[in-house]
Amino acid sequence: MAKRFYELRERLLQAGVAPRHVRRYLRELGDHLADLRTEEECAGRGRAEAESVALVRLGSMDDLAKAMIEQRQMQSWSARAPWAMFGLGPIALLAAAYLVACVYLWCGWTIFLAGADTPFGIRLPGPIYGFENIYFQAGKFYYFSAPVLVGWGIALVAARQRLKAVWPAVGLVLIAWMGATARIHASRTAVPGFTHISMGFFTVRLQDVSVGLVHALVILLLTATPYLIWRLHKACAVSA
Repeated sequence: MAKRFYELRERLLQAGVAPRHVRRYLRELGDHLADLRTEEECAGRGRAEAESVALVRLGSMDDLAKAMIEQRQMQSWSARAPWAMFGLGPIALLAAAYLVACVYLWCGWTIFLAGADTPFGIRLPGPIYGFENIYFQAGKFYYFSAPVLVGWGIALVAARQRLKAVWPAVGLVLIAWMGATARIHASRTAVPGFTHISMGFFTVRLQDVSVGLVHALVILLLTATPYLIWRLHKACAVSA
């Protein structure tokens, strides 16, 4: 029975049914199967025979899968609109993550370096293990790890929903490109506006192309490796 439901779960996920609907459906089928088995045992059948008859009454694999796959509302957004989930979605998520980084930088700049024209390239007062230095180092770590974190999130969605590699690859490439070309500017005199902080994406100076490519490849490698390992593990499990 466990193998039967596992195969049904994989079939539904590969067909684009949202994981939450798959979990609910399998739970309902398990409860229904238990009721059918109880009915057969009460009718005088042995446990093994009652199990077999209950499985027949529950329905074939094709019928059980078809009942869910044909319901459009059960489809995940990754199946309905993969171009949005893996095209626009990663860009929006990474932009939001960078917005958080800008707010974090502005707060530290305002609190610890109120008189400085820019928070970059300034030696902070106090020891290296002081709170001010830890604050800015934590912000720098978050800034550089944001593309990797978003990429892992995209890969997790793709893995949970058993998607083919095409659309996840598109999302990871966009994340790598955006992360490698992201530039943050902060200056009270050079950057207008209330926060005096701005960001740019997707453009790179000609002399920085090689560095940008290396940066993009590093991000792509870090984000794609867990997904590739998962795909290899699934392939080995199926072949075994």
